[in-house]
Amino acid sequence: MSTDTSDFRPGGRFSELLQLRGRLFWTLCALLVLGFLLALWWRFGRTPPLHYVTARVTRGLIQRSVSMTGALNPVVTAQVGSYVSGNIKSWSCDYNTLVKVGQSCALIDPLPFQVIVDQDEADVRTAIAQLAKDRAAVKNAELIYEHDAKLIEQGIVSQETLDTDRSTRDQDRAQIELDLATIADKQAVLHAAKVNLAYTNIVSPVDGMVITRYIDVGQTVVSSLQSSTLFLIGKNMLKMQVDTNVSEADVGEVEAGQKATFTVQAYPNRVFVGSVRQIREGPITVQNVVTYDVVVDVPNDDLKLLPGMTADAHIITAERPGVLRVPLPAIRFTPEGFAREAGEGGGAGAQRRAGDVAEGSGAPAAGTGTASGQAERAPGTERPRGSAGPGGGGAGSGAGAGGHGGPGARAHARAGRSGPPARIWLLRDTKLVPVLVRTGLDDGTLIEVSSEELKEGDIVVVNAVRSGETRPEGGERPPGTNNPNPRQQGGGFFRQ
Repeated sequence: MSTDTSDFRPGGRFSELLQLRGRLFWTLCALLVLGFLLALWWRFGRTPPLHYVTARVTRGLIQRSVSMTGALNPVVTAQVGSYVSGNIKSWSCDYNTLVKVGQSCALIDPLPFQVIVDQDEADVRTAIAQLAKDRAAVKNAELIYEHDAKLIEQGIVSQETLDTDRSTRDQDRAQIELDLATIADKQAVLHAAKVNLAYTNIVSPVDGMVITRYIDVGQTVVSSLQSSTLFLIGKNMLKMQVDTNVSEADVGEVEAGQKATFTVQAYPNRVFVGSVRQIREGPITVQNVVTYDVVVDVPNDDLKLLPGMTADAHIITAERPGVLRVPLPAIRFTPEGFAREAGEGGGAGAQRRAGDVAEGSGAPAAGTGTASGQAERAPGTERPRGSAGPGGGGAGSGAGAGGHGGPGARAHARAGRSGPPARIWLLRDTKLVPVLVRTGLDDGTLIEVSSEELKEGDIVVVNAVRSGETRPEGGERPPGTNNPNPRQQGGGFFRQ
């Protein structure tokens, strides 16, 4: 079989095939490099689309509260002790026993005290008998004196005898007075013995419930300078108090009569309501931290609250019902590329520029999400704490930024006046519209705002985020409600 050698020569078919394969290889390499460069640009060089995190303007209650922990205690706690020493013979009041004033709760062995009473009674009877004897002696001395006084006139007895009779009579009369004093002393000793005997019967001093019993039968009670505690009785358990520790930074906002709410671990889904009764001025210093005891009264009609429970309390220091509310980050937000303006001037130009940014930022139309009430929440997001997104103004970027919670705003809110001005951005027809508002009370999550251009249901921009960046966290807040613990729950934002 013969082979045509002309195919392997330059310009032959095999040579052309090799050249074609070489060009194809380098073409594939160039495509791979181009694809890699395109992927790098897509990953790092391309600007992600901008999305606006929005929330609705709601109307409802704004409350500011001071949070603290405390312990539940009865309003009055009676420590029942023993005045005398001895062995416990019996007891009749156990834990949770309802007692009345004067009800017997325990008995100390009365026999030693009864012996003392019997001895003192005998001493009193002896003193009374001695008094009767001395009274008879007085009568005899008086008869002798009267008889000798008649005989001296006849010269039968001497004057010395008569003087002796008079002295004896006076001494017997003085003995009567001494006997009366002795009887009084013996009766006082007897009364003390009877009192000690009565103290062997331990009675309740108040109407209430036995919280703790510290004794048992056979136990020896020793009474010294400090009385031994036998029972701990809470007076009127239908009314309790919460002793809270309020820091010195917050105690200035607390006043008597303010409403307070708290929960206990035993009933985490139940909110108990009380009122501030007293702010005790004595400081409590622990490791250089100064707190003050604020007493909160709370009813306990169903006896669910028990002494010693830990209460997570919130004292409402200010509230404004039926006001327009927006999330706090809304008054700190500034669109990317814009500086927050302090005054009212430039609003129209800013509005036109904001509309251009909204149209060219890649944000979806409002009608597809939040505006229709079917907006999607941002999953796994985090609530903003000060920044307003890429290019956004921070907490100090404008005149209205610091007005949401500073001392000036708190003073205005406490006095019932509007706070400093601020600017919020509304999303209307896919355009950002700036609105100048007056701020008021805030609760750490929502803030009171007022403006003629603002109405309930408007969509306010809270933040601007891009793909891959952290977004606010939290679910939708039902309109007209307030967060009972704003520092622990979400803010209710939507992603637009």
